[in-house]
Amino acid sequence: MSYEDIRKWREQHIHEQIDHEQLNNFHDDLMLKTVQLAMEKVKEEQGEVPAPFAFFLMGSASRREQSIWSDQDHGIIFDGPKQHQTYFQKLGTEIVDGMELVGYERCEGKVMASESRWTKSVEGWKQQITNWLDEESWQSLRHFSTFFDSRVLLGEERLLADVKQVTFSYIQSHPKIINRLVDNVGFIRKGVGVFGQILPEQSGKRTGQINIKTTALFPFVNALRLLVLCNQVMKTPTIERFAALKTKYSFLTEYQILFESLLAFKFQFTKDAVEYEEVHYIPLKKLSKKDKQELKEYMKKGAELFERTKNTIEKECSKW
Repeated sequence: MSYEDIRKWREQHIHEQIDHEQLNNFHDDLMLKTVQLAMEKVKEEQGEVPAPFAFFLMGSASRREQSIWSDQDHGIIFDGPKQHQTYFQKLGTEIVDGMELVGYERCEGKVMASESRWTKSVEGWKQQITNWLDEESWQSLRHFSTFFDSRVLLGEERLLADVKQVTFSYIQSHPKIINRLVDNVGFIRKGVGVFGQILPEQSGKRTGQINIKTTALFPFVNALRLLVLCNQVMKTPTIERFAALKTKYSFLTEYQILFESLLAFKFQFTKDAVEYEEVHYIPLKKLSKKDKQELKEYMKKGAELFERTKNTIEKECSKW
């Protein structure tokens, strides 16, 4: 099998996926086949994998929130000395090239296993996470949040769990950091105006379109990440985070139903997108009056959930 074969398989079958969950299972299969092929190629050139490792996804792929098109967000953890870095970065570079050929755009922010920042030994990762949290800059906390939304696609799950445990220990001994993490994702892009009108893009290529990712999805995603950090929960997909937390926070049940409905809404209106950038935007002219009402409800409730999360964290987590 070649990358070209995987790309053809993708093109033939991606439009057969009937809902959000099926689509994300299909992406997992595609990416797994691509990574396995990359490993074979690197093994032929560089020899056997020199240490136990985990290849992990980040971003929407990790949270199982991908649309029909997706870019790359991934990294590698290996359990061994720093001298193995070269091998694993070569593997990361091969994975990036392979995924691009299959149809996954390179990440503009270079959050990919080909970069030394995203491929490290277990000890290297632990040190980097501690440094990010110590630094407390906007950028370092953004890197941290990106990393924390990670899920192993192939390899040793224990390695990622081991690194994430450092996060929980750090937050317990530095409880004020949780407030900085809240501030880091606290800006919610307004999608509804004072008169209840939807606020689409006003200029450029996306004029008349609404960014569903920033105005509707992100408040839910960011709220649940903060709550799992506060409660030391390892789950990564937002749906699984809701399921793990709603026994403790009964108010989450209503928001979980809304979030699942939002994912179905996004799937319906982006499934015919012809390029990656398109999957984040919905032209308002595509929406009926009922659709617009629904979208406004998602935006309103997402912002409401984020506010409730902030209050919960203020009471429970920042005063340990």
